[in-house]
Amino acid sequence: MSTGTISAGAAGTWRLGDLTVNRMGFGAMRLTGSAAFDLGTPSDRGRSIAVLRRAVDLGVNHIDTAAFYFSRLRSANELINRALAPYPDDLVIATKVGPGRDPAGEWLPFARPDQLRGQVEENLRQLGRDHLDLVYLRQSGLDSIAEHFGALAELREAGLIRHLGISNVRPAHLAQAQAIAPVVGVQNRYGVGATRSRGLLRTCGEQGVAFVPFFAIAGEGRESGASGTDQEEVRAVARAHGVTPAQVRLAWTLQQGPHVLAIPGTGNPDHLTENVAAAALRLTAEETARLDALSDAG
Repeated sequence: MSTGTISAGAAGTWRLGDLTVNRMGFGAMRLTGSAAFDLGTPSDRGRSIAVLRRAVDLGVNHIDTAAFYFSRLRSANELINRALAPYPDDLVIATKVGPGRDPAGEWLPFARPDQLRGQVEENLRQLGRDHLDLVYLRQSGLDSIAEHFGALAELREAGLIRHLGISNVRPAHLAQAQAIAPVVGVQNRYGVGATRSRGLLRTCGEQGVAFVPFFAIAGEGRESGASGTDQEEVRAVARAHGVTPAQVRLAWTLQQGPHVLAIPGTGNPDHLTENVAAAALRLTAEETARLDALSDAG
């Protein structure tokens, strides 16, 4: 793999409504600790701030966060505010509502439609903004998201939200949302060996909607790609390119379509650089097919 200039723009761009972002972005969850939110040791505050600033220096202009990304010592939104405000004009910050946690970190019941405004305003306060670029409704167990998504559409009309997305959804949910207001992004679990959302990924591409996988590095075991243990097929492709398995997973993700965005997260500056460098990694058709076969089995 070339060791030239590392840039999040190496994978190209996509438009979220009227906002153009580099397809390689950054997920803020891990800045507060592990993927379990309140477990593990959160990254040093100063290092987390440095990682966010370095991400922007490397061309990242799409950051994914949520008010419920916090641990006993860290809040992702607060770290973003501290590190990056006043925000660059081209920076797009996406957040999620629906789930909620009390100050002790315990999960609250899924928000009612009338509670979503409070969650939006909480994100606005923490980020220090007067509007949110993109808000995803991260649904949980709903057959219909129409009432919840409709509440967010009203906040969009009121100017608190610029664009809307949905997360953790089925194809029927996308149709329900699109009947109410434009959807610019869908966030679902997707990665090598975890492709149950492949049909939805294709539908998003047909409709010009961004597909934004979460746990793209982690695979079926959630931590497999991040921990250094991975399937032999992934490791073999990594060896052929002189890169890490995580970089292979990110490159494969980005090669799923021009509308697919990556939002890998880390509190480690070295891992950040590796993740962004994966924007320039191109897998061969044969390598992609080998990894696709793993996904078909997953």
